[in-house]
Amino acid sequence: MGKKRIVQKADLTTEDGRAAAARTSVPKTKLTEGVAHVQSTYNNTIVAISDAKGNIILSSSAGSLGFRGAKKGTPYAATKVAEFLGEKARTMGLVAMHVFIKGVGAGREAALRSFAAQGFDIRLIRDVTPVPHNGPRPPKPRRV
Repeated sequence: MGKKRIVQKADLTTEDGRAAAARTSVPKTKLTEGVAHVQSTYNNTIVAISDAKGNIILSSSAGSLGFRGAKKGTPYAATKVAEFLGEKARTMGLVAMHVFIKGVGAGREAALRSFAAQGFDIRLIRDVTPVPHNGPRPPKPRRV
């Protein structure tokens, strides 16, 4: 048996600890209008907020918030992801956004409703789910 490792965590009760936590969690860029990309699959919901040029500023997923297994694909998890990113976006000064939704999962509407409930001015909602025009070649007929 070796020595016990002691891990010291940042003390968030002091002024220095809170300032350090705030600095690491919020990007320095200030913007008033952004683009929210919501990718909702059956297994997970991933939300990314970018600027108008498409540079990602904030991103998170249901798995990164601690949801595991089948719970990652639920509307509740998508709501929590959108709330988490909405709070961070508010501190950056974001007030209006365009929303691009991709995928067929249960979190599509939940994430959008969460952004709307937080008071963001949603100027555009666009579904960018890829749809095949013809799809893959069907299987050959079965020979018995």
